Amino acid sequence: MLDPQAKALIDLIAEKGIPPTHTLSPKDARDFYVQRRFFSQPDAPEVAQVKDIQIAGPGGALTLRSYRPLGSDTQKILPALLYYHGGGHVIGDLDTHDTLCRSLANLAGCAVFSVHYRLAPEHIFPAASDDCVAATQWVHDNASVLGIDPARIAVGGDSAGGHLAAVVALTLKQNKSFTPVLQLLIYPVTNASEVSESMRTNAQGYLLTRDSMDYFYGHYMPETWMRQDWRGSPMLAADHTDLPPAFVMTAGYDPLRDEGRAYADKLSAAGVPTQYVCFERQIHGFVPMGRILREANTAVKLCAQALRDSF
Repeated sequence: MLDPQAKALIDLIAEKGIPPTHTLSPKDARDFYVQRRFFSQPDAPEVAQVKDIQIAGPGGALTLRSYRPLGSDTQKILPALLYYHGGGHVIGDLDTHDTLCRSLANLAGCAVFSVHYRLAPEHIFPAASDDCVAATQWVHDNASVLGIDPARIAVGGDSAGGHLAAVVALTLKQNKSFTPVLQLLIYPVTNASEVSESMRTNAQGYLLTRDSMDYFYGHYMPETWMRQDWRGSPMLAADHTDLPPAFVMTAGYDPLRDEGRAYADKLSAAGVPTQYVCFERQIHGFVPMGRILREANTAVKLCAQALRDSF
């Protein structure tokens, strides 16, 4: 069955008449997403330090938000997580995932660098992944200045951010750059080129809909070839061997459930150490919603433990 707290959220959204994402302009959808966090997310935990950093990106200035965990000092060399937020490559920003990044920093005992990559439709494929690759390489190259260990860097994200983390891992391998210690893939987009069974069975009624996925794909990957490129669909990469170990998390009532599980299987078949966990009674996007979904807090702790183990 659907988690009762998730069902209560869905019922409340219907009762309040909140419009589905695909019916909104990108600007209005972004505003709704930012405001929704105050209702669904826990209070932001205190951390030792938060600051925004501007670097040169492929499309101009690129902002990273840096977090250091509570109890750490500026002299301590920390492991690090590059985090790419979700939102279909169209919505979401540093603020929508601020609480989650703070929680992961504290629980995993690591620095976190959240990437404010370019969004569609203003910037279409592959702008987002280009930004994330550039930010990740910059953090690795500047590890000593940032107070982090370049040998202990993980990449991760949720939904579109999970897609970007998978693409970053593949790109770093292709470029013969460094190998992250973990790819943390939370209900990731992995195959935009075909419709999975869960995209059909969970198409309506569970917050993220097939219509909204079509909206996101239409804005970020408007042309068919983009969805068939491995940077749009990491499942279609020619070679998945020698990638970083992976922790893949999905939700049972999520249109993206099957492609997340299929990617975990693809990695395992290629010899990549991979753990897969499905929260069978949950919906897409549940992980940051710890104020109203108890299982969200459990999921965050699992992600943090996977990071700790990899570090």
